[in-house]
Amino acid sequence: MANSYPRRDQARGIWKINDITKNIKEDGTYPQNAGQLGLFAGGGTPSEVNTIQSVIPATAGNAVDFGDLRRTEGNFGGFGNFTRAVFGGGEPATNILEYVHFASLGNAADFGDLSVARGAVKGNANDTRGLMAGGEEPSLSNVIDFVTIATLGNFTDFGNLTVSRSMLATGETSSPSRALYAGGNEPAMSNVIDFVQYSTTANAVDFGNLTVGRGSGFAASASATRAIYMGGGNPDATTNVIDYVEIGSLGNAIDFGDLTQTRTRSAGVGNSLRGICGGGENEPNVYNTIDFVTITTRANATDFGDLLTANRLLTSASNGHGGLEEFQPRAPELYSPTGKPFGGGGGVGDIGMVAGGSSAPGGNYYTDISFVNISSTGNAQDFGNTPTVFGNSSGASGKTRFLIQLGDTSPGPLVTTVEYVEFQTKGNAADFGDLTQARRLAGSVNNDTRAVFGGGKTPTIVNTIDYVTIGTLGNGSDFGDLQNARQGTSQMINNTTRGLFAGGRDPSGSPYSDETGYITIGSTGNATDFGDLTTSRQYSNAASSSTRGVAMGGENSSPAVVNTMDYFTIASTGNATDFGDLTVAVRGGFGMSNSSRGLLAGGNNPSDQNTIGFITIASTGNAADFGDLILGSSFGAPGSNGHGGLS
Repeated sequence: MANSYPRRDQARGIWKINDITKNIKEDGTYPQNAGQLGLFAGGGTPSEVNTIQSVIPATAGNAVDFGDLRRTEGNFGGFGNFTRAVFGGGEPATNILEYVHFASLGNAADFGDLSVARGAVKGNANDTRGLMAGGEEPSLSNVIDFVTIATLGNFTDFGNLTVSRSMLATGETSSPSRALYAGGNEPAMSNVIDFVQYSTTANAVDFGNLTVGRGSGFAASASATRAIYMGGGNPDATTNVIDYVEIGSLGNAIDFGDLTQTRTRSAGVGNSLRGICGGGENEPNVYNTIDFVTITTRANATDFGDLLTANRLLTSASNGHGGLEEFQPRAPELYSPTGKPFGGGGGVGDIGMVAGGSSAPGGNYYTDISFVNISSTGNAQDFGNTPTVFGNSSGASGKTRFLIQLGDTSPGPLVTTVEYVEFQTKGNAADFGDLTQARRLAGSVNNDTRAVFGGGKTPTIVNTIDYVTIGTLGNGSDFGDLQNARQGTSQMINNTTRGLFAGGRDPSGSPYSDETGYITIGSTGNATDFGDLTTSRQYSNAASSSTRGVAMGGENSSPAVVNTMDYFTIASTGNATDFGDLTVAVRGGFGMSNSSRGLLAGGNNPSDQNTIGFITIASTGNAADFGDLILGSSFGAPGSNGHGGLS
């Protein structure tokens, strides 16, 4: 559902103070951090108990009685959304699930069953889905299963962890889109961090490593951007170490600070501001201590209060953690300057992306990802990095995700790899899947749902077209064929239904092509003739609105590089018309667009350029100066979250 307040991390445009005040006071749709609950359930003192106790993360103090589980239990899993907390699994291995409502004190009720009976599981949730991962059955398990929290019923298979293990970090560690699973016993103490995307059903992907291997159950908590891990057992001893990762990126954990006590077998709760560690033990001592940290600030933990009794191997759930949007309930979008939700899509998205590329000819390949705000002017800013250097690649982008088809690596070979980042979160790229064929210099088009890659070089020039579904992680599927084998066709001339592949280079005959073919993105099949560019060329790049696509620059006979721009009306067929000239003649630049403005960044002639020029797509005329890239680059992957292919 749409955001109905000015999101502090995304809002653009002019807001009236009285509209924001109305959001806060009358509609209740502005983020609020007060009033959220954290629940600690079960555990051992050392005998197992059925107690559920609560704290208010925003206010330090002792835990109070909330109600009881249906059974005495320890070493099990839990998670929460805005309304419900769900607890499941346990030892000896069981599939029992039970739940409570955060809004009312009371005892737990039956929810359903796990897909596989097991103990020592780890829970995560966003507002829609709850996941349980790992555990023992009695052998170590890699199972991830899920349920829709608003319903009652049994869990369904989701996928597998990268490594079978139990007693992972306890406490929700997720953003609204990603869930992280860290540490555990495999049987040695593990430092592995995995992640999954809530919107998919797929196996976990490697994220990075904790600062030290630890297991035996340890506390964790998260805001929407940062996950923290507190205490735990490590290969040498029990630890008081706190470390953290940025959820939207990939990488190893970084030291955050220390707990007030060295302990393991504790549990974590929190809200968007605070991470809280409750209970635990450092044999032979069992603790009732509750510590807290401010998630945004690296520092040692501070005393929060006490549990009702000393407790270990307890589990937890909260209704304000990072996997949940920061307000509830939601209201219809009423007060944005555009009258539409902020974020991505045609008419709304305004972020342009530049990823990788090379200092051609024969220079370095890059891992850098940078971005610009298309509707303004100015220099590019750092966004993150890819795990691998790459170039001669192609890009595609939906409302929320930017996909990077790597092309080739240096000094490595051609690859099938596609990586991605989320527009809303700065950070490093993660693996998305693989295309059907390893190749470089492919063209691309996309709409909200699909990204389609056409042509390229394997090293022979090919006519392959394949596609992926942007909203899921997974491998490409065959779409059809271009009319002729070509490399270096345009990228992202598209509206919501049609995609064009303009120009390129043929394997024989006239080496540079003016041929333009089109596909219907939502179907599969071969490309059909659309018309011709004004001049034959390869390595042009493009910008598009919902009605018009502009091909910019390129190479028409080696090494002649042109500043030519021409445009097509996407909904019809026919030849291109002259648009104007670029500020600098380049080939292999990065094309980006929102609904009204097109940018061409970087490119090569013959050295790499760092210039960015812009045009108004609905008019004709020469490009004007926009700003500069962080470094000169060409033949990388472009993307934007407001181009003509998005609704």
